Amino acid sequence: MAQRDLQKLHDFLKEAGTYFLATVDEDSPRVRPFGTALLYENKIYVLTSKTKDVSKQIGRNPQFEISAMDKAGRWIRVSGVFKADNRTEVHQAMLDAYPNLKNMYEAGGSNTNTLYLDNVKAVIYSFTEEPEVLDV
Repeated sequence: MAQRDLQKLHDFLKEAGTYFLATVDEDSPRVRPFGTALLYENKIYVLTSKTKDVSKQIGRNPQFEISAMDKAGRWIRVSGVFKADNRTEVHQAMLDAYPNLKNMYEAGGSNTNTLYLDNVKAVIYSFTEEPEVLDV
């Protein structure tokens, strides 16, 4: 069950293309668009730069929330904490999935930051159906 729902979460984010990631900056929320989602070793990873404010915010407080909408008008809310996993093989898998990022990041690079979603709660909502709680 959990693997199927993990795949469903990944597919929802991939289909949305752009999702909105909220982090905490001291006592204020910060939201920005993101577009990477990689299912690798039964975890969903995102990619960013270690020098960006988002990485610094996650380093201080790893809690996040993600929201995205699909073409059918359903939306998802995902919350949890980020955990860093900067193994070269994770970087490479991400860059293989998003080759357009190879001009900005490199596998094993000191600026490449891959994070996976942990302690995840994910719910898909619709105006016409009951919320679907994913078991991830």
